[in-house]
Amino acid sequence: MGGDNFVAHVAGDQVERQYGQDLRDAWSEEFDQFIGEVQPFAAARPLLEEIKKRGFKLVLASSGKAEHVDAFLDLIGGRKLADAWTTSDDVKSSKPSPDLVSAALDKVEGASGCMVGDSVWDCVAAGKLGVPTVGVLTGGFSREELREAGAGRVFDSLGAMLDELDTTPFRRPEP
Repeated sequence: MGGDNFVAHVAGDQVERQYGQDLRDAWSEEFDQFIGEVQPFAAARPLLEEIKKRGFKLVLASSGKAEHVDAFLDLIGGRKLADAWTTSDDVKSSKPSPDLVSAALDKVEGASGCMVGDSVWDCVAAGKLGVPTVGVLTGGFSREELREAGAGRVFDSLGAMLDELDTTPFRRPEP
């Protein structure tokens, strides 16, 4: 869930109206101090490389601020690997709205897709467009929460997903 929806979700509409932007600005100021400490999951790049090698288009769909997404892309060499990516600048409303998933699909000319997500909001947003979701337990949500939100499969880690990629919609294309 992006910051545009988070404050109201957690604290209510009145807090959003009175303090929403101030809270988002404060969060960004705090996060910016630590962005240099962010590290990718060990299997992130190998998983993305394998999906790409199998012939799938790859869109890294984030509702993060552009400068944060830029930093994350640099961490995994995403600019060379991905066909496209999204930021909060690409959408009117973040997850659980389907806007981000729709923007990601638009960036690859409306190709059908599959979401890899680690939050219930990823699953809900993708589900609103009929896009299947593979869940990963890296976002603080339980296996049951991700399944209830619509994930077809849930993996303990990106490495576990990579090891069993042929059991997902990213299986090797048949010759």
